[in-house]
Amino acid sequence: MNISQTPPLHLTYCLNVHPGQTWADNFAAVRNEALRVRDIVCDINTPFGLGMRLGKIAADELSDADKLTEFREFLDANNLYVFTINGFPYGEFHDPGVKENVYAPDWRTDERRDYTILLADILADLLPEGVSGSISTVPGSYKPWIKTPADVEAMVDNLADVAAHLYQLRRARGVSICVALEPEPDCFIETSEEVVRFFTGPLREYGKARVREKLNISGHKAAKLLRRHIGVCLDTAHAAVEFEDPAQAAQTIRNENIRIAKVQMSSALNVTIPTAADQDLRRKIEEFCDPVYLHQTRIRRRDLVNHHDDLPDALSGGELRPGDQWRVHFHVPLFFGEFEGLEGTNDLLTGRFAELLIGGLTEHLEIETYTFGVLPDNLRPDDLPPAIAKEYRWVMDNCLGME
Repeated sequence: MNISQTPPLHLTYCLNVHPGQTWADNFAAVRNEALRVRDIVCDINTPFGLGMRLGKIAADELSDADKLTEFREFLDANNLYVFTINGFPYGEFHDPGVKENVYAPDWRTDERRDYTILLADILADLLPEGVSGSISTVPGSYKPWIKTPADVEAMVDNLADVAAHLYQLRRARGVSICVALEPEPDCFIETSEEVVRFFTGPLREYGKARVREKLNISGHKAAKLLRRHIGVCLDTAHAAVEFEDPAQAAQTIRNENIRIAKVQMSSALNVTIPTAADQDLRRKIEEFCDPVYLHQTRIRRRDLVNHHDDLPDALSGGELRPGDQWRVHFHVPLFFGEFEGLEGTNDLLTGRFAELLIGGLTEHLEIETYTFGVLPDNLRPDDLPPAIAKEYRWVMDNCLGME
């Protein structure tokens, strides 16, 4: 949905909530699920934006000219448009055992580079005239995998190659696409400070040289090209897990003239342990453990924050300590309020953060609650499209002033 022309702001939800690896699966999700969401959220005459999720298998299939033509015709016939792609998961996403494999292949590899270039070429064929595009992606790598400066340089080299390709796409076809690194707990880039450190350090130093060499252009032009085509996807649940205020994180990034190409509106699980913590609360938290996704957990005790790779690791630490505050990388619905001692972090998305959104923080706003299928049974909706539509309404009412 085009929320605003000046400044431009488009709203969608991420189709990664719908399982499927093939293009047939992805197309079915658009036909059977996204259209139902659209029919609840807005009038059929209102152009409805799609946040596509294309893994490598689906992207390879959709790159076929006939399939692309068929999809464009479907979009036109149903008043739909595509402006962003989630290019984070390369392969399986909803099956057991994904965990840290979701970060592979990482940006050290040609596979990640070539896959992202493929997504850019697809998006260039789908973008409406005058609308910019974004592709959210892995924030470099999973942090434990990065051992040496050579690892960092390899990531920068591949990002610079993609930036050069996007520059050539813009010159040849007039389309503007930005690859957006998505900071995430326990990844190579996980906080706004690490965003700044990477963009003003390795990316500026090594990336500029790589682009200059590849395109035979000046250093000034290479730096400008990188700022245009490599940016950030700010996921608000990820920031909250790190105990960062999303508004402050956004400001830290913008102060360095780093582009926020997309904001993913998401809410993390938040638990403040009461004075009389009991086993019942532990059982409620345990229900958010699942075998599919990593649920990185941070526990704040006074001024100290303890890091845990996954929620079961945090729970294995013993008794719940009164006064501790738990933030868990589990995307709960944006409309999730207080529930028997459990909360979301959606309160961080109103006030100053909402002002930034309306004021032009980003052009692309994407609701991203991909975890409906692994919510505890008593919180899981029977029918997904009405629940997604409820998230749209929450964003429009609480963040965009569209009551």
